[in-house]
This record gives sequence, structure tokens and C-alpha cells, in this order.
Amino acid sequence: MEHTVSSYPIALAPRDGEVLDFLGATATIKSPGWVEIDSPHGFGSPLHVHHDEDEWFYVLEGEMTIWVDGETFVAPAGSFAYGPRGLAHTFEVTGAEGARFIMVASPTFTEFVRAASGENPPPPETLTEIAAEHAIEILGPPGIPA
Repeated sequence: MEHTVSSYPIALAPRDGEVLDFLGATATIKSPGWVEIDSPHGFGSPLHVHHDEDEWFYVLEGEMTIWVDGETFVAPAGSFAYGPRGLAHTFEVTGAEGARFIMVASPTFTEFVRAASGENPPPPETLTEIAAEHAIEILGPPGIPA
């Protein structure tokens, strides 16, 4: 089922929303396109490109390292980062205690999170297929490029 921008008010407390086990982290869908991620140290995304949506990160707790189109940004709590559609990017949680952050990519990112969630993470080839169904192209493994 495709979710779109809500036509009704949404008000959620911290950590409230649809909670999913997303690739080894806890993802809480706040609204279409808005996901709160509570993740362990080392959690990250494969190197990828969104073809249909921009992506924003806001770090609530901990620290992340974000790589966008060759630029690396260390993002402690309170930091904001933006990756425009069409540019390769990835991130890794570098805080020793993990990180909690908001990721926004609208309109279809929450559908990708739902499709890739579950008790057992999908194997890389299945994740690549799921991503492609949501206009996300996986270019390489997780980790910050050297």
C-alpha cells in the first residue's frame, strides 16, 4: 500500500509511531517519509543514490559520519545533513553508544523501510531488489568510502 503525505494531523511523542526492526536498528515511522532511527555503533547504509527523493538527517543523540558525493561530515547530536537526489551518499553510526536520528526522504522512503524490515535482515541481493523498487540504486557496501 502506497502511503502519501497525510491529510490529517499527526502528533506523536518521542519514540511513538510504527516501530520496525530495520536492518539491525529500530525504525519508528513518524509519518510518510519521516523515520526515527535508533541504531547501534557501526550501523549504516550501503552506498546508494535516491533517484526520486532528497534525503535529510538530523542527529538527536550520538554521532554519525555522513558521506555525500565525496564530502565527509562528522555529525554529533544537533547536526543536520542533506543529500540531494541523484548524488551518491552513505552514513555510518560512529558514536560509541550508537545514535538516534531522524531521516526524511519523501514520498516513498517509509515504504522502503517497511519492505526491508523484519526479524532477519534481507540478504544483499534482496535488499538491492527492494531498493530498486523504490527508486534507490545501491552502488556499494556499507561504510564510508576511502
